[in-house]
Order: sequence, then structure tokens, then C-alpha cells
Amino acid sequence: MAATENTLILETTQGPVTIEMRPDLAPNHVARIKELVREGFYDGIVFHRVIEGFMAQTGCPHGTGTGGSGKKLKAEFNKEPHVRGTASMARAANPDSGDSQFFICFDDAAFLNGQYTVWGKVTEGMENVDKIKRGEPVQNPDKIVKARMAADATA
Repeated sequence: MAATENTLILETTQGPVTIEMRPDLAPNHVARIKELVREGFYDGIVFHRVIEGFMAQTGCPHGTGTGGSGKKLKAEFNKEPHVRGTASMARAANPDSGDSQFFICFDDAAFLNGQYTVWGKVTEGMENVDKIKRGEPVQNPDKIVKARMAADATA
């Protein structure tokens, strides 16, 4: 698949993961994630919550699931299903509490449908997501070494 301005590349400790972002589903979430990527926010951030058969979560600057960028987003729930490779926004009990944390589904998670904002899908590197160390919290966690937008990469 050709890279577009909506192609996010996560260089992880397990290898590269390419996510095609979906501004058609969640324009504000995609715009905010792009801002954070370009600021270097995700560089060095760990996968702090990784549950076998469910998902790998990242995006907390504290590495504990308790923090974010400080800018809450209004929910953009959509009809896109939570299936293997789905990238979706984590949140607290309040639907409008998504910030910088997101998760990638290892498997189908239909019970999340319509309650979390889906904003993308892994198009390459899902085998690297599968290798991320499990745990809550994860001991010696894997991390995002560098996050970048493919369109920003210099050839």
C-alpha cells in the first residue's frame, strides 16, 4: 500500500508498524495524533498495558496509563468495528476523555464497538505488534522508539 499523508509509522522495539489513519472516521483524533507525532510526543513511550488476545496500549508519558498530553478530545465514536489491527483511542469512564493513549487490537473486540473512537488500522507490521511483551504493568516493556508520518519522511 502506498504511503499517504495519513500513514503513521511506529518504529517499535519489535520492528516497524504501519497504521493507515482514517480522518473520515475520526478527523479530530487523527489531527491530534499527527500533531503529537510531529512534536515527538510518542518517541520513547512504552506499551504499558498489553493483554494477550485483546490489545496493546501505549501513549502514556508516565508509562503507567495515568497520563496524557493534557488535551482531552471529544469522542468521535463510529461504526468501524474493533477487529485485529484496529487502532482505537483509549479513554477513562468519560466518553470525552481520550487524549494521547491508544491501543491496537490483537483480535476481534466487538464489545468495544461504538464506545471507543476507531481512528486507524494496521496495514503492515502486525506480526511486530504480536511480539510486544504482555503484562499489566509490563515488565521491561517494549516501546515506540520513533513515531513519524510517512509523508514527512525525507527520501
